[in-house]
Amino acid sequence: MIVKLKSDLKDIKTKELISWLKNKGLEIHPSEGKTYSVLGLVGDTAIIDINTVKAFDIVDSVTRIQEPYKSANRKFHPQDTVVNVSGVKIGGGNFAVMAGPCSVESEEQVIEIAKAVKASGANLLRGGAFKPRTSPYSFQGMGDEGIKILLKAKEVTGLPIVSEIMSVTQLEFFEDVDMLQVGARNMQNFDLLKELGKLDKPILLKRGLAATYEEWLMSAEYIMAGGNKNVILCERGIRTFETGVRNVLDITAVPYLKERTHLPVIIDPSHAAGMWEMVEPLSKAAVAIGTDGLMIEVHNDPEKALCDGPQSLKPEKFEKLMNEISKIRTVII
Repeated sequence: MIVKLKSDLKDIKTKELISWLKNKGLEIHPSEGKTYSVLGLVGDTAIIDINTVKAFDIVDSVTRIQEPYKSANRKFHPQDTVVNVSGVKIGGGNFAVMAGPCSVESEEQVIEIAKAVKASGANLLRGGAFKPRTSPYSFQGMGDEGIKILLKAKEVTGLPIVSEIMSVTQLEFFEDVDMLQVGARNMQNFDLLKELGKLDKPILLKRGLAATYEEWLMSAEYIMAGGNKNVILCERGIRTFETGVRNVLDITAVPYLKERTHLPVIIDPSHAAGMWEMVEPLSKAAVAIGTDGLMIEVHNDPEKALCDGPQSLKPEKFEKLMNEISKIRTVII
């Protein structure tokens, strides 16, 4: 349920209304916009009579929400959410680029790439320490040693780091990681999502391989329902009947979600097609349509990469892409 107010959240009558609603056993999510304020009500709102709420003279209107996701709903929070990742803002007009290798292979490799992507304008360093792979015989990542290498790269370059967590048993290794990534295969790992909801740390939630928009938003709701509102949605391509590319990038996700949620939406063009030559055009399309950021795989020697080399850009190609992205953003802003 959404209660639109005539007065601001500091008004004494507003506080009285909030107190009355809390006594009904409801959780209140206040949001103050430029022209009006709203109260988002979560809980058993069926017990609330709309006309009784409207009787408060500070209430402008009352609306019942049909969508199953509440905290992630833009109706609850009309203004764009801005997620702060150790000083790097994402959302609300703030654009960020996360770049780095698919998997951490060595300290020398990660630091060299980190320096290169920072010099080209990247805001965050991405790198996989724990790698979910389709084949049990493929490289599974360096584990907690990989996290230590990423932290060393952060120390050298100052770039906040983003890395994927696969299980609640790995939480102890991510204490110093700036943003935790939930991969496509774990989008509906509800036990993991519940635990991440208890953290005061940004979460990058990737869309599942065949997940609908609503299922994706409901996964975000799991995290937010636990108290963690710092969620970023990442479209990384979905599985369709098309066999020419690994996945099909659903560019529609950006404008569709921005109408329905206040959460930032970013694009991962590297995992979408699985080919480095597709990264540039997909990135440009994503920027032009209004994405809040990009996650791009960069490797200094992709031919010898232990994971996803064919989709990784070399540093010089990444630098060229960043220059072109900058020109596009100058036009659309």
